[in-house]
This record gives sequence, C-alpha cells and structure tokens, in this order.
Amino acid sequence: MDAVRTDDIVLSDKLPYEKFRQEVLTDYRFACISRETSLLARKEVLTGKAKFGIFGDGKEVPQVAMAKFFKPGDYRAGYYRDQTFQFASGLATVEQYFSQLFADPDINHDPFSAGRQMNAHFSTRIHDENGEWLDLANRKNITSDMAPTAAQMPRAVGLAFASKQFRNVKELQDLKHLSNNGNEVCFCTIGDASTSEGHFWEAVNAVGVMQVPLAIFIWDDGFGISVPTKYQTTKGSISDALQGLQKQPGTNGVDIYKLKGWDYAGMCEVLEPAIQKIRDTHTPAVFHIQEITQPQGHSTSGSHERYKSQERLAWEKEWDCNKQMREWILTNEIAEEHELVAIEMEVKHWVKDSKNSAWEKYITPLKKLVADACALMEPLATDNTAIKEIIQVLADNREPLRKDVLKALEATIELAGDKTGVAAAKDFYTKLRAECVKIYNTLLYNEGPKSALNVTPIKPYYEEDAKTVNGYEILNHYFDELFTANKKVFAFGEDVGMIGDVNQGFANLQKKHGEDRIFDTGIRELTIIGQGIGLAFRGLRPIAEIQYLDYLLYGLQPLSDDVCTTHFRTAGQQSVPLIVRTRGHRLEGIWHSGSPMGMAINALRGMYICVPRNMVQAAGMYNTLLQGNDPGLMVESLNGYRLKEKLPANLLALTVPLGVPEIVKEGSDITIVTYGTMVRIVQDAAAVLEKYEIHCEIVDVQTLLPFDINHLIVESLKKTNRIIFADEDVPGGAAAYMFNKVMEEQGGYKHLDVAPRTITSQAHRPSYGSDGDYFSKPNIEDIVRVVREMMAE
Repeated sequence: MDAVRTDDIVLSDKLPYEKFRQEVLTDYRFACISRETSLLARKEVLTGKAKFGIFGDGKEVPQVAMAKFFKPGDYRAGYYRDQTFQFASGLATVEQYFSQLFADPDINHDPFSAGRQMNAHFSTRIHDENGEWLDLANRKNITSDMAPTAAQMPRAVGLAFASKQFRNVKELQDLKHLSNNGNEVCFCTIGDASTSEGHFWEAVNAVGVMQVPLAIFIWDDGFGISVPTKYQTTKGSISDALQGLQKQPGTNGVDIYKLKGWDYAGMCEVLEPAIQKIRDTHTPAVFHIQEITQPQGHSTSGSHERYKSQERLAWEKEWDCNKQMREWILTNEIAEEHELVAIEMEVKHWVKDSKNSAWEKYITPLKKLVADACALMEPLATDNTAIKEIIQVLADNREPLRKDVLKALEATIELAGDKTGVAAAKDFYTKLRAECVKIYNTLLYNEGPKSALNVTPIKPYYEEDAKTVNGYEILNHYFDELFTANKKVFAFGEDVGMIGDVNQGFANLQKKHGEDRIFDTGIRELTIIGQGIGLAFRGLRPIAEIQYLDYLLYGLQPLSDDVCTTHFRTAGQQSVPLIVRTRGHRLEGIWHSGSPMGMAINALRGMYICVPRNMVQAAGMYNTLLQGNDPGLMVESLNGYRLKEKLPANLLALTVPLGVPEIVKEGSDITIVTYGTMVRIVQDAAAVLEKYEIHCEIVDVQTLLPFDINHLIVESLKKTNRIIFADEDVPGGAAAYMFNKVMEEQGGYKHLDVAPRTITSQAHRPSYGSDGDYFSKPNIEDIVRVVREMMAE
C-alpha cells in the first residue's frame, strides 16, 4: 500500500461519484495510517527504543482535509503534531517517520533532519549541495519544524509576506523557480494553548496589517498539557477573542472561521473556497478547528488521565475524529463495513512493516560497529577478565549506541596498555570518533561553495580625488549601488523607508528603489525578524533592521531558535541567509547604549556577528555576507555615522574576510584586542601612551563569530608578551569570550610576561548624560592606567 498522495482531487459535488468515493476512502486510509503510527510509536518510546514521542493523534481528519488544498509552491510553517498532513501531502512516509523517531543519522532514512531532530519535525530541501535554490515554485515546501511554542509564527509571517513581494515587485517576475506570481499560500499550524504566546498575537496583527496569504490552523483540544482553555484564552475561545481583527469591507484584517475537527465534509466544504480566497486576494485567515481530541494525551512523558475528568475522557472517545469519519462514511453509504475493516487491517500491517523496516535500517550499522569493535577487542582479552566482561556487555546490548562502542573501546585500550593489537583498536576508536563528530557536530554553517568564509578578500580602492564624507553617506552610496545591482535585496524595519532610517543610511533611497523594496514596519521586532526569515527562505536577500542593539532582545527568540539552527537541524538542506542590521554601543541613557555582545555571541551560534569600526568596513562585510548563504548580524557603530571617511570607488566589490582580525596599529610593548567603537577609544589611548614610550599594538577583531580563525592574535602576543581585551560589554561578556579564545584555544598563556587583563563596562546599564557614559563605559584614561600598570609589573 502506498502512503503518498498522487493527485489533488478535492471533495466536491462536481466529482464523478466513484472518484469522490475513492477520495474519501483515501483520506480515511491516511487518517488510519497516522493513528496507527501514533499508537505504535508510543509503544516504541515506552519500550525504550526511542527517547521521546509527541504525536498528532486526534488531529487526523482536519489534517487530511487541510492537505487537500496544499499545492506545489505552497509552504508550511508548522509544529510537531502535523504528521497526518505530511503523510497526506506526500511529503513523508511512515518509515521515514520512524527513522526520525529512532534518531537514525542517515539522511536517506530520515530526510528531514538526519536524526538531529526529535520525531515529527519535518522539512524539505530548498537548495542543492552547492547552495543554489531549487525550483520551489513547483514543489510543496516545508520549513524545518521547531519545538518552542508559537516559534513558527514569525517565520510564517515572512513566508506569506514573500508571496506579496513576488506578486508586487516587477523586478522579481522572472524568478519563476521561486514563485508563480505570488500565488503561494503559507499554511501555519499551532495548538490552541500556544496562541497565548505573544508571538501569535504579534503575527496575527502583522499579517492583518500587511494583507498576506497566511492560513493559520489552530488545533483546539481544550487543554495546554493539563491547563484548560479557560485559563489560557479570553472568553475561552481564540476565535472569539480575535473578532476585533475580522476583516470587513473596506478594511484590512483577517478572516476567521470556526470548524469542527470531526466534521470531514464540513471542513472540506469551507476550506476549498477559503484557501482559494487567500490565494487570490492575499487576505489572511484563521481557521479555529474546535472539538479536537487527544487520545494518547500530550506526549509520552505523562498521562492525560491525571487531569481530565471521566466525562471529558468519555466525550473524547465518542467524538474522536477518526470514529466520526468512519460513521459518516457508513451513514452516507460511501463504503460498507467490510471495506473499512479491510482498510484498517491493511493499515495495521503496513505501519508495523514500515516501523520494522526503519528499525532494521537503523540498528544494522550499529550492530556491525559492535561486531567490528568486539573483533578488535577480543585479541586483547587474553588473560584479562575485565576486558572480557566489557566485550560481553557490549555484545549482549540489543540496542547499542555509538557511545556504547566508544566507551567499550576506550576502557579496553586503557586496560590493554601496550599489548599487541592495541594499535588497531586505537585506530578504529579514532575513526569512529571522527565519524561521530561528522554525524553530530557539523553543518552549523554552510561548508561548501556558499560559505562566507570562502569569499576572496578585496580591499577598498580609492581614486586620487576620492571624496571624504560622513560614515552614513558611505552606507547610503553603498546601499544605492547594491539595490541597483541586486534585485533580490530588500531592506525594512522601523523608520527605514520614508525617512531612510534614523541614521540616514537609506536616505532618499525608498523614492528611488520603490516602497516594496525599502519600507517601514510597525514597532514589532519579533515579526520583523520573521519577515526576514520568510524572505530569505524563499530565495531573496533581506536586510531586516532592528533599530538599536538594545532591542535585539525582542527578536532574539526566532534568531536563536530558528535562524541559527536551521542549517544544522536540516543537515545542510535549508539555509536562512538573513542579514540583521542594527547599531549600538555608545549613546545616551540606559535603553540606547547597551552592548550586549556576550548575549549575542552565545545566543546566536549559527550566525556570523560582524562588528565593524567604520562604515567602509561595514560595506565590505555586507558584500561578504551577501555572497554566502549564512545569516549575519551587523552591528554598526552609533558614533561612526558622522565620522569622516574616504569614499571607495569599489563599494560593491570590496569584501572583508570574516574571522580575520586586522592590526590597525603596530606596536611592540602590549597587544590590545578590541572591536567596533572601542577601536577609536583605544587608538586615542595609544596616542597618549606613546608619550610614555609605550607602543601598543591594536588588533581589531572585525567579527566575533567567527573569531580569529587563523590565530593571528597569538602571533601578536608572541611579540609583545602582554595583552588586554577591551570592549563595552558587561564584565564576563564579549571580553571574556575573546580572552577564552586567545588564552585557552590559541594557547596564549604560554607567551605572557604579566597577567592578562579585560577592560569592560560596568555591570549596570550606562547612566544618563556624558558623565554617566564616562563612568559606565571604558574610557581613554581607563586604558592608559591599566596599560601603565601592566608595563610596571
């Protein structure tokens, strides 16, 4: 029996009766397949073959109804209960589902994540091995699922918004492999309890304002784990709570539908025209799917009998969607009892066979590893009872893991000493560890042709009569040339459009390049990031602006959980080449002068973090990021926009290498490592220190992620034997990170004559006013004092 849908027939009175009948039975078969998968998968978890399970039982019928209208070119931003939708859309098989449940690292078995994600986290490939975008307009597309509640909402906004851009921006009309005139709908699914998250409300408001083709399906089973809806949602109904957003003639807003999750015919009847309206008019819609059941409870970590009444449990049994669909089929004489029984029995055998096949594919290479390791260890076990016991324990393990093999080998090698044959065991151990690193610790970033680390550096070139202009004018010239040359680039954020951003980097460019390419958004950092994610996923090159670095916190969750993990969690099959532009460091007051770089460094592993000291350097970094497929954070220096710089003649060509520091001043006495705004402060301090015959070597790291990939800083330290790490972050932040990199990873401690130092801001936010800045952030005098102390030691 094939579990892949091969046509797009919909439930309609226009269908010939036999086609209609077969369509209904096919949908029922998918509902049965999914339910049996949930039941069997739960057993696999409870018997220990899988670590954890969370399933889509109770949502089968609404999901087969939804899948009927999911067309090539469409996108899904969902969550971990959408297995039925995946089966019915032809985007997952049961065997693949179980392979992921078992954490099979073979991408041919788990094509969604190569064993990196827990069960029911799906995805589809969006680019080839060289990083070139596929023909997404003619494929059904799944953005890699996440577990954080409502985390799919910001991304869904962007995926739908991209359709609007493809429809409205004439420069994109020839990108036929990315869009069919913006006719694509984004299907977003979410549990009712998760609509309590701020992500949901910001997203619904954003799409209501923008009018983009987003279909939000809310599965309402009455609970959020154990907490009933009355404690979750105003009026106890998310559709009632949203009524103020209902689109009316002459207004923007969203369409709101209420449907019963057990009513197959009713859902199909409503969804067909509703989805078509979204596709045609780009009017977003919310589908509140009520009276959903949850036959096995929330997950394998607990039992719903603990918090549901007997009356509720009895109701769920009666109104189970599969049971209701079965009764509807029989009542309407679409099929006879024996036909449904045959389907149900066939499904049971087929799902079991699929599970067994997935298990065999998973366990066979592990058993071979065990056999090969035992064969190498056995010659070492002569007269050694301890090694014999290790071999026996490993050989008896019916469900071995790679770590079990490694632990056994490591213990055996230690016990064997220099016994003959130990070299072969060591070699096997080393190769297996390397293989495990490749399986579990790679592909955080692109590693092929689209790696930004492979971009060739090109220095700025200046004409003899090069103008000296303000830093913001450098960026203004750069962005003008960029938007003229690259039609895939978009820029947006608070105040970016009409006024050209608060620091004028985009001044007058909206009028020249159009309101659809450079535009304003509301004050909603979370979904600004979401817009960027969606545009980037769909093959465009967005620059999403967060007005100040302090406000990155509002957009941090989708950056950390979604953007930074996408390439890793899909084993390199999806990339999000989003550039987030912001500015920070010194300004006035607590809320505009933060430098939370340590937070960014540790929350955004998976992005590149660029910290340019001037705007020519920033332009080069933008160019470098735009040549790769990885996301980047650009932190421009607030006090650099009015500083004078020469205007390069090769703004679009120049590139700055990521992870390669630049020595901006050579010296022999002490190395000072810093970045961004602090470079100028350190330069001023170095000029003072020259009067004392102290010669500082100043190293601008240029990027914090990656950091000094060629270990150039330790080469400077070998010369000076003294080092300071200076930045504007709090103590223990970015300066401590740089300290760790150079002292520990690069072995810098070997070359010290005196103890290294960090110079940072105070632990609190900067106080207001010039004195507040002076006493809160590092200043020239701080640096001079610390350097002189070190030179006196």
